Amino acid sequence: MKRILSVKTIEKIGDEVKLAGWVHNRRDHGKIIFIDLRDKKGLTQLVFLPDNKDCYKLANSLRNEWVIEIIGQVNKRPNGMINDKIPTGEVEIEVKELKILNEAKTTPFEIAEYKEVGEEVRLKYRYLDLRRQKMKDNLILRHKIIKLIRDFMDRKGFIEVETPILTKSTPEGARDFLVPTHFNLGEFYALPQAPQQLKQLLMVAGLEKYFQIARCFRDEDLRGNRQPEFTQLDVEMSFINEKNVMNLIEKLLIKTIQELVVFDEKLSKKLTFKPFLKLDYKEAMEKYGTDSPDLREDKKDPHELAFVWIVNFPLFEWNDEEKRYDP
Repeated sequence: MKRILSVKTIEKIGDEVKLAGWVHNRRDHGKIIFIDLRDKKGLTQLVFLPDNKDCYKLANSLRNEWVIEIIGQVNKRPNGMINDKIPTGEVEIEVKELKILNEAKTTPFEIAEYKEVGEEVRLKYRYLDLRRQKMKDNLILRHKIIKLIRDFMDRKGFIEVETPILTKSTPEGARDFLVPTHFNLGEFYALPQAPQQLKQLLMVAGLEKYFQIARCFRDEDLRGNRQPEFTQLDVEMSFINEKNVMNLIEKLLIKTIQELVVFDEKLSKKLTFKPFLKLDYKEAMEKYGTDSPDLREDKKDPHELAFVWIVNFPLFEWNDEEKRYDP
């Protein structure tokens, strides 16, 4: 019998199915054992009855996060026992066969319920941290955003090109990560801070429209808005002006947000989209003086927390006395 995912059980009422996953939770009601089985699609309620002695005895040993495989019959839940909070809440599985694939020690933090855990513990047990639903939702959201971007850029005629990761050191805003090679002792590759020169070569080559979900590396001190490696959407176009760039990015952001909230009717009704504000560089510096304004007080400012284009950047020149670039 082929294993199915939890969400498919609602289509299999009356049939026998095979499921596999993690013990998410256990409840004992009288002589009946209930197990919430977790797989990548969610939870399914398993029911172990004392009539099936061997299976029941084995089920009695189960603990949270043990990995199991079961064969059982899909039954409709009795009225009043339906759980509207999960997709499989109308059904339960009466287990006929149980196999323990792997036991587990007591976890250092709760998996079934999301609670704040120290970062050091989370990183040490990252594989457990990623089992938590909030963390999985973050990864799924990231996947959806990247897919939406790729689909949008493809429709606009862009070509995705993976540029080299091992490249030459070039002047950027931070230090490079250097990678030694045993082929040329004393020489190093650099990990790219951005694919700037490489994408410009693609324009010279006549590609005209390029994009990449690019991994970038910058050897900087760790701060809230700084990471040694990060992912960015990298875009380059030929024969265009700044209005073309702003128009493209506006449409991309709006389309992505619309697609992400399409499943939530209440949220989608509240969303309205207006052309992004344009703020002159000089005005922005006079008004804010930084790209990180103080947001602790509501200043009734339409630019706060809004998408804003900063336009009319001046040319920057090196100020030798101040050792910095000034407009």
